[in-house]
Amino acid sequence: MKLLIKGGKVLDPINNIDDVMDVLITDGKITTVQKNINDNEAEIIDATDKIVCPGFIDLHVHFREPGLEYKEDITSGSEAAAVGGFTTVCCMPNTNPAIDNGSVAVYIKDRADKTGLVNVFPIGSITKGQEGKELSPIAELISAGCVAISEDGHTVASSKIMRNALEYSKMFDLPVMCHCEDKQLSREGQMHEGYFSTIYGLTGIPAEAEDVIVARDIMLSRLTGAKVHFCHVSTKGAVELISQAKEEGLNVTCEVTPHHLILSDEIVGDYDTDTKVSPPLRSQEHIEALIEGIKDGTIDCIATDHAPHHFEGKDCEYDLADFGISGLETAIAVIMDKLVDNNIITITKMVELMAVEPASILGIDKGTLNEGNLADITIIDPELTKDVDTNNFYSKGKNTPFKGSTLKGWPIMTIVNGRIVAHDGVVI
Repeated sequence: MKLLIKGGKVLDPINNIDDVMDVLITDGKITTVQKNINDNEAEIIDATDKIVCPGFIDLHVHFREPGLEYKEDITSGSEAAAVGGFTTVCCMPNTNPAIDNGSVAVYIKDRADKTGLVNVFPIGSITKGQEGKELSPIAELISAGCVAISEDGHTVASSKIMRNALEYSKMFDLPVMCHCEDKQLSREGQMHEGYFSTIYGLTGIPAEAEDVIVARDIMLSRLTGAKVHFCHVSTKGAVELISQAKEEGLNVTCEVTPHHLILSDEIVGDYDTDTKVSPPLRSQEHIEALIEGIKDGTIDCIATDHAPHHFEGKDCEYDLADFGISGLETAIAVIMDKLVDNNIITITKMVELMAVEPASILGIDKGTLNEGNLADITIIDPELTKDVDTNNFYSKGKNTPFKGSTLKGWPIMTIVNGRIVAHDGVVI
């Protein structure tokens, strides 16, 4: 089977491609990328005035299966990823049971393979049951297909156990993805601690709750030499600490979410529980630091932290609501509309943040349109404008603060392993 993507603006930062070109796909792999390809046997995809990119990769999603399928399952999550323009996603381990052994990781891989939609990689739990007491069998998790380990949703409170995890992971050159939250500082908090938490009467979570754990894990990275990746960075202090660590040459990377780049804590004043997320939406000072961190290279990539919830988890008082935003189906459009269209970053930078760098962090052979690679491709219409309608979400989670927003620049086709899996907002 052949596909021929014609006349799109091809962006492949690794190969320094930024030009109107054609992409030929044969039997699921990229055959060639060049101008004016003709092949009478190929199915033609007209990409005129569209952006053709390496498939986007989300390092940080919650598909909830096993155990919490009423919030999301691997099928619905994969559908949301496909429609959202993502060809590869990584599932966090805070499921029930947690991804703390090979059998759960294999289960996730098998379930994802049956959907046949997007590439799904499990991330193993750092400790058994995410209890922070005993390391999970990390070698077993790797053998079962895990591409990283994390305690996301929790922080490993014990510095000794965290050190052991880093030393063990270093033997496999495995990234350790850190959720940085000092629970003693954030406990019972509902939103960012500052002016608006005082005005709105909600218990605040200080930025320092993130900063102190970032500082600790940077020190442990220095001690062990292990790969440390900081999840959903949200504070100015964290950006400064990570920048200093990179200048020192430490093996650290980090991600930021679209909502932390775009939304401030002021929006919480409507008491819309869809704005409740962990870490919380921060003040404008922190947003500006995050954007500067993207521009100067401190922040490596954008990840959604896709956290779908059943409506009952959000249809309640703010202090009782679950933390999390359903982000896969809006991420690309939010970045295109709010950052690219406003000339804050270029489209090429977006591709680096959402395809090239995630692949590099994971050490997987993706994020580029190299000839011979499996054809994972995201096609974006930069002029397509439409409203965010949660009724059309494939995700079971409808919890997004962007609902009703009009956004410009949407993914219109997702190709995984040479097969079209989503087109014009519909799963194929």
